[in-house]
Amino acid sequence: MAQRPFSSHSSSPRELKEQIAAERAQTPFLVYRDAEDAQQILTLEPSSGRLRVGRDPMCDLCLANDDRVSRLHAELENVGDVWTLADHGLSRNGTFVNEERVTGQRVLHDGDVLRIGATHLLFRSPADSVARPTRAATGGAPPQLSDVQRRILIALCRPYREGTPFATPASNREIAAEVFLSVDRVKAHLGTLFELLGVAEERQTHKRARLAETALRTGLVTSRELEEP
Repeated sequence: MAQRPFSSHSSSPRELKEQIAAERAQTPFLVYRDAEDAQQILTLEPSSGRLRVGRDPMCDLCLANDDRVSRLHAELENVGDVWTLADHGLSRNGTFVNEERVTGQRVLHDGDVLRIGATHLLFRSPADSVARPTRAATGGAPPQLSDVQRRILIALCRPYREGTPFATPASNREIAAEVFLSVDRVKAHLGTLFELLGVAEERQTHKRARLAETALRTGLVTSRELEEP
């Protein structure tokens, strides 16, 4: 059975209260919906070490009702002060983070969305969210962007391809349609990009345009990349 993607906008007041309580504990956790569409929160204690994920009842995180999940599908592992998601080729349908397929091991960051089979799980690391520094857009090396962040940035800037002075950045819905993500995930990635490119302190109405201008000015997005996908 395929669970619908997790979204805080679809959470009930009780579920939101549970999420806030989990955040206050400052311990990483996963939020997902079970086969009955009920919210589940799995706290990831550092002492847990390694957690097996799969359909097998012996797995630490058992997704028995998702027939796209392999018996032993993936592993969550605590390495130092971070959590990682590993898929060493044991799964039939693959493991994804923000719709990027995981090969080997990948470090998880606050707000990442995991897809295991047809089940979506939101990874939260409240301490990581608070500690994330703001990086300046000028000076030093350009920020390192993931493939998804790059595709979102290109989609945001695409209306500028004609060079018209009246162009405005693409909307969240337009970006979501181009990169095949939900609007909620686009918003989350844009929030990270605002920080990475140093425009987080801009007025809300100016952030998107300033982000696009900065990306084009610094060469993070080129005119060739703005051609029709």
